[in-house]
Amino acid sequence: MSEHSSKMRQEVLEIPDAVDRLLSQGAANIQDAARRVKEADPRFLITVARGSSDHACAYLKYAAELLLNLPVASVGPSVSSIYGSDLRAAGAVCLSVSQSGQSPDIVGMTRTLKSSGGVTVAITNNTASRLAEVTDAVLPLHAGPELSVAATKTLVTSLVAGLWLLAEIKGDGDLTAAIRSLPGHLGQAAQCDWSAAADAITGRSLFTLGRGPSFAMSNEAALKIKETCQIHAESYSAAEVLHGPVSIVEQGFPAIVFAAADAAEQTTAEAADALAGKGAAVFAATDKVTKAHSLPVTRTDHWLTDPIATITSFYSMVEAVAQARGIDPDTPRHLRKVTETV
Repeated sequence: MSEHSSKMRQEVLEIPDAVDRLLSQGAANIQDAARRVKEADPRFLITVARGSSDHACAYLKYAAELLLNLPVASVGPSVSSIYGSDLRAAGAVCLSVSQSGQSPDIVGMTRTLKSSGGVTVAITNNTASRLAEVTDAVLPLHAGPELSVAATKTLVTSLVAGLWLLAEIKGDGDLTAAIRSLPGHLGQAAQCDWSAAADAITGRSLFTLGRGPSFAMSNEAALKIKETCQIHAESYSAAEVLHGPVSIVEQGFPAIVFAAADAAEQTTAEAADALAGKGAAVFAATDKVTKAHSLPVTRTDHWLTDPIATITSFYSMVEAVAQARGIDPDTPRHLRKVTETV
């Protein structure tokens, strides 16, 4: 089977080029949005998104809180679209993420937040979308067409665009340099061999784990496993899995653990080893484990960009799992590319 046997696989391999386009063409938009945010001098941030885009927001929540020391809250779009409540957003910067920019509830909530005093920024792959029309600033993803239902390169470019914005706001030169070096690292990450973890996914359920920014990657991984492989996966913080969820672990129960070279790596590795000690088949994106299996990873030039490389490696693996199960990852059952939620 060729490496381009699915659109999803091809789009995973396109991630480095997509990020390179974003970095080459997106600076003016980033600078404009950063200027607006700094002028607003926000007291907090709000994110608006669903699905994979909401996982990007979860990552950006951690990044913003760690870089800017500002609290970040995810708001439910249905608060506006279904319940008709208009949130007061004065003093907030509102970050809306949607690859299509077309979902009415995301657009409606963003419009409401802007009208109530928030500074709104959209991250989208469609600059002609309804979302782009209602925001103060737009960060185009420059990802190119994404034909597979499963979002991969638009998720990664959303991560990069949002992180680049935060780095620009903070004036963090080291992080900006690490972001600019990402295309090369992501090319390596897409080729990482996670087949050992793939081979262990033989049942109907598994855990994905992470902590801090890597917990967002765990959430995204669980969604992609369900979406492309028709296997139930549940994401937990590595700080919580040993409380209640561990009771379902039995011999050979698979778990994939996401980690970066950050302050949470050691405790995440310890949680992975604790699960392995209870019989789970644990595969961890860190070399700090002693009982779990260590997966090959591409470390980047900054701990905040490490999770972006790790999710890229995961995408390559999950596409292979779907193919091995005889499932077309490009057309998951019951799903379509754009979901317009009200």
